[in-house]
Amino acid sequence: MARIAFVNVTKRFGETVAVDDISFEVADNEFFCIFGPPTSGKSTILRLLLGLETPDSGDILIDGRSVLGEGPARRNIAMVFQNLALFPHMSAGDNVRFPLVERKVSAAAIAARVEAVAAKLHIAHILHKMPAQLSGGERQRVAIARALVREPVAYLMDDPISALDARLREETRVELKRIQRELGQTLIYVTHDQEEAMSVADRMAILEQGKVRQIDRPEAIYDRPASRYVARLVGSPPINLLPGRVREGRFESEDGRLTLPLGRGPIDHAAPVDLGVRPEDVEILAPETDGAATAAVYEVEPLGGFTVVDVEFSGQVLRAMVRGQPRLKPKEPVGLTIRPERVHLFARDTGAALFREARG
Repeated sequence: MARIAFVNVTKRFGETVAVDDISFEVADNEFFCIFGPPTSGKSTILRLLLGLETPDSGDILIDGRSVLGEGPARRNIAMVFQNLALFPHMSAGDNVRFPLVERKVSAAAIAARVEAVAAKLHIAHILHKMPAQLSGGERQRVAIARALVREPVAYLMDDPISALDARLREETRVELKRIQRELGQTLIYVTHDQEEAMSVADRMAILEQGKVRQIDRPEAIYDRPASRYVARLVGSPPINLLPGRVREGRFESEDGRLTLPLGRGPIDHAAPVDLGVRPEDVEILAPETDGAATAAVYEVEPLGGFTVVDVEFSGQVLRAMVRGQPRLKPKEPVGLTIRPERVHLFARDTGAALFREARG
């Protein structure tokens, strides 16, 4: 097990600041996700931790010890790459054995470790096969087995399941979480898929242009995003944003069609704001329902147990997520209400959250 910390780390490539004064700590036995869009700095953080890049400033600690002077071998961190990188001329079993053979581990110890890892990942029956004979999921498990067999201090995974189909990705996410829990090891997982990050992480870091914007448990980030950027990045369907102002503790949309008591946060905020509303907190009602604003159906997307309903309101399209399969048609008038205890409020200019206490 290992505690890993970045302390005010900056890394530049020419004029580009890939990682900008970031600090975070990963606890022993933690499944920690680094999440952000392309070019946000995720892969650079991994390369810095592995020792493949050196920071321009700051420090990197493993169990409280600076590792800036140590190469990749000394750090003893196992990596599973996005492309899995199996040797095509070796069998699955030889791929798994390779790190131990390179370290001149005894044949008996190699056999014992490979057998244990293969049983844990359910791949004993495919160790004789060549990579070309394996399915995408099997190749992914072999790549993970090759990392596990080393018995490193921590594991890094760079989008290791992005190439799998949707169903297999879901199954593999569950399996990865189970394996990490059983191993009791620190695992840092990099992904651009918010669903992956939200489903497996104990905690997650949200990146934007080389900066850490928020670190917390997935459910805390979803319920209390630190900024408009974070709120838009997590959640599917994405959060709705309505421009307006706050006057005397009430939100008023720019066109005046919606007023909403906030009941918390700033009593008055003179500058323009954006009201953030999750689709599950928008309620679709019968037209002319008392207290409901009037909207018109724009599109209906049935998804089995629930339906995403897009409505035209206040000059834009809002998304609502409702249970079941309501019989709605485009252009049909509907009533619309928003749960005031569940809204978010962001400063228009900075995007910063104006209140972040627990939501009801």
